[in-house]
Amino acid sequence: MFLWKDGSKLEGEETEAITAPTAPVTENRQFGTKMTDSKYFTTTKKGEIFELKAELNSDKKEKKKEAVKKVIASMTVGKDVSALFPDVVNCMQTDNLELKKLVYLYLMNYAKSQPDMAIMAVNTFVKDCEDPNPLIRALAVRTMGCIRVDKITEYLCEPLRKCLKDEDPYVRKTAAVCVAKLHDINAQLVEDQGFLDTLKDLISDSNPMVVANAVAALSEIAESHPNSNLLDLNPQTINKLLTALNECTEWGQIFILDCLANYTPRDDRESQSICERVTPRLSHANSAVVLSAVKVLMKFMEMLPKDLDYYGTLLKKLAPPLVTLLSAEPELQYVALRNINLIVQRRPEILKHEMKVFFVKYNDPIYVKLEKLDIMIRLASQANIAQVLAELKEYATEVDVDFVRKAVRAIGRCAIKVEQSAERCVSTLLDLIQTKVNYVVQEAIVVIKDIFRKYPNKYESVIATLCENLDSLDEPEARAAMIWIVGEYAERIDNADELLESFLEGFHDESTQVQLQLLTAIVKLFLKKPTETQELVQQVLSLATQDSDNPDLRDRGYIYWRLLSTDPVAAKEVVLAEKPLISEETDLIEPTLLEELICHIGTLASVYHKPPSAFVEGSRGVQHKRLPGSAGSGESVESPDTGSAAGVSDAPPAVIPSQGDLLGDLLNLDLTPPTSGPPPAASSGMQMGAMDLLGGGLDSLMGDESEPLGGDLGGGAGMGAGFGAPPAVMPASFNAPVSGGLDDLFDLGGGVGMPMGAYNAPKALWLPAMKAKGLEISGTFARRAGVTQMEMTLTNKAMSVMTDFAIQFNRNSFGLAPAGPLQVLTPLSPNQSIEVALPLSTVGPVMKMEPLNNLQVAVKNNIDVFYFSCQYPISMLFVEDGKMERQVFLATWKDIPNDNESQFQIKDCHLSSDAASNKLQGSNIFTIAKRTVDGQDMLYQSMKLTNGIWVLAELRVQAGNPNYTISLKCRAAEVSQCVFQSYEAVLKN
Repeated sequence: MFLWKDGSKLEGEETEAITAPTAPVTENRQFGTKMTDSKYFTTTKKGEIFELKAELNSDKKEKKKEAVKKVIASMTVGKDVSALFPDVVNCMQTDNLELKKLVYLYLMNYAKSQPDMAIMAVNTFVKDCEDPNPLIRALAVRTMGCIRVDKITEYLCEPLRKCLKDEDPYVRKTAAVCVAKLHDINAQLVEDQGFLDTLKDLISDSNPMVVANAVAALSEIAESHPNSNLLDLNPQTINKLLTALNECTEWGQIFILDCLANYTPRDDRESQSICERVTPRLSHANSAVVLSAVKVLMKFMEMLPKDLDYYGTLLKKLAPPLVTLLSAEPELQYVALRNINLIVQRRPEILKHEMKVFFVKYNDPIYVKLEKLDIMIRLASQANIAQVLAELKEYATEVDVDFVRKAVRAIGRCAIKVEQSAERCVSTLLDLIQTKVNYVVQEAIVVIKDIFRKYPNKYESVIATLCENLDSLDEPEARAAMIWIVGEYAERIDNADELLESFLEGFHDESTQVQLQLLTAIVKLFLKKPTETQELVQQVLSLATQDSDNPDLRDRGYIYWRLLSTDPVAAKEVVLAEKPLISEETDLIEPTLLEELICHIGTLASVYHKPPSAFVEGSRGVQHKRLPGSAGSGESVESPDTGSAAGVSDAPPAVIPSQGDLLGDLLNLDLTPPTSGPPPAASSGMQMGAMDLLGGGLDSLMGDESEPLGGDLGGGAGMGAGFGAPPAVMPASFNAPVSGGLDDLFDLGGGVGMPMGAYNAPKALWLPAMKAKGLEISGTFARRAGVTQMEMTLTNKAMSVMTDFAIQFNRNSFGLAPAGPLQVLTPLSPNQSIEVALPLSTVGPVMKMEPLNNLQVAVKNNIDVFYFSCQYPISMLFVEDGKMERQVFLATWKDIPNDNESQFQIKDCHLSSDAASNKLQGSNIFTIAKRTVDGQDMLYQSMKLTNGIWVLAELRVQAGNPNYTISLKCRAAEVSQCVFQSYEAVLKN
């Protein structure tokens, strides 16, 4: 049973031309080959081509057929029989369907290498397309599509046009697929001949298989032309497809379901109607049909209000078919489990009562066992944790080492996910440690380290048991975890210095992971017990800095050395800083990617857990798909064709890495001037020769009180999806509706006058000369003609000439990065100033900063590297297309939770509401509507950030009152404070 139709959806049709019977079974028997066909593959005579040539030109039909079979057999085993092309083509003139199939097969294979000879066959094609037998007409049109020769395509247009309107549905369905194949060879010809319009008409055909093939062909063409809007889906078309769905073959159903998955319903009622008609497909015998139906239902469920009775019914209906897939053969089970893994991350409630089906069987292959284990953890909850832990404990005594390791890790993940079970998990892990099985002990220590991170000062009583197993640890990860535990809880372990010293003896033989952990642990120990461990810390710093070739280890050693020698108090604050609690689900797929993968359920993307663009070459099949926004109860969500809320709901939340350490990130920056094009997505390390960044760079960094050092000294890689994480809950201080409510927006007039120019803040001093060896930088940010710029004045207050300027940004909340090199074309002489405008892009790595609009910058010249930070007004990220439609504004305002609403006061502002509106529009803050209630003007406004986040505002202006009230609503509530600051800056200047 096939599962995917991903690589080329129409290959199934092509194969049919070669191997599958096109006639009914009875007819197939009539013309079928006998088991003795193997004799054609055994001949190895010399002079074979000459003999075959003579046989092909024989008058006897039977001899001619035997000769063609021999030719096909030779072709199949790789012999070159292209010299027989004219003789084989002459055999086309026959009534024998079997012989005609064989000749067509030969023709498909050699037409490309013999294009001039292939033209000889055109007349026969034209003639066969008018044959009274529909099987022959279909065979001719199918073969025409498979002959990929430009020279003859134009001759095939007329026969194809007739076949598309043929009276027999079998011919029409074959012709529909031929259009897609012809489009692949010559797209312009297909468009000029009007075949695409004919194909669209076939969607209304009375035969369901014709409809399915028309949909398949249009989908294939649309994939190679993403912006063509060939499949103009509307409720009428969808109704036709749903009608055909019940009657066509299983592969036809898959094509139709895939097409339905690309449709966005107008409202929850239409969404429910489609779900009701697709649900019966869940009981289909073909697993590909089931997964395609699940994909459609998963997408349309996003539109259904959760308080709807049907929503709960649908959740219950989705579980049985997914469970049934797990009774198939192991390969299909694996594919089903990979898809279920995605479904459970999106909607765990579907399978929350089906935990038992994921319990591992003794004869499951390892790849199935590991997937089941992963899903068990995702479904673990307080209700079923006892059952899960008992099962995991059993797995930990299995013989398969990889599986046992994963089971022990799973116990740790349960402890982190379900707090009530933590104690029982720790007790289970201790029981496993007592087994003294080496790999079990090592995995248990690794997960206990994570449990300590999640629940500090709770389970440290087990440390003594862990220390007993110190000698048996031989794997880097387990040794590193044990060293971390000893360093972190050194004050509780009497002989911590002896334990760490035992690791130090073979320092150079350890892996990098262990060396780095040992260095940090001994520094922690020194800061906790300075008098007893001075010699130990000097020894490890010497080993790390003087005797090591590893740059990571050496750099960390130098940082600790400098910290300890210059300011031990600061060192203590940095190294012994309180660590953030680890999250319960560290391996969840990032939300934006998960949405895309849900839209690709049942394809290779859902098995790899990667978007198609990551493994499909070329431009085909790499459109990024998204789930529709969920509808509030009774609200309609506009479909993309109306020009609508796509902009709002299609900006899905993205995960923002938490703020790392300025030093760790900036030391990794490549500060050589970029060549051209956009900045790299991630920094690739220093390329600055032997310059000592730790000298002036570190001193200036430490001297700047505005730059706090973060926790860990290495920053994680940025995840450049854009700022848009699920918002932190903010108390709704302003929830009281004004009389009339937002619904009145539909009836509002409220135009605005001509906008004024955008407000740009005056330049501020960013880097004083005394901190940068004579280089002074002042600057501001501006948005001009849709481009964000960093406008700077560089002044040389030193005695020497400055050259070789380069600039780099640390990861930041909105992915700001230089869009080109810093253009300082001439050397900067003493006492000279130069104005520089640096265009910025927003495609750099993302990391949430504190405050949100903080930007950390490194500037390099021929003297040194200098660091400073500045804050940009968020208004420079407001884009020009930020004006929302009124209905969309209303639906979005209602859809954003009240917890995400923030209220602010703007004081001492003496502008009328119209003047304020004009001024704000200059900074891309657009007034959607205005109304007056009890003498108070209320402006409803929208703005859109460069990363797709929408912010909605209600500005209240009372005549004669210099204090304005502003309410802001945004899915990412963190931005509201910065938006308020921009409002204040624009209105007051």
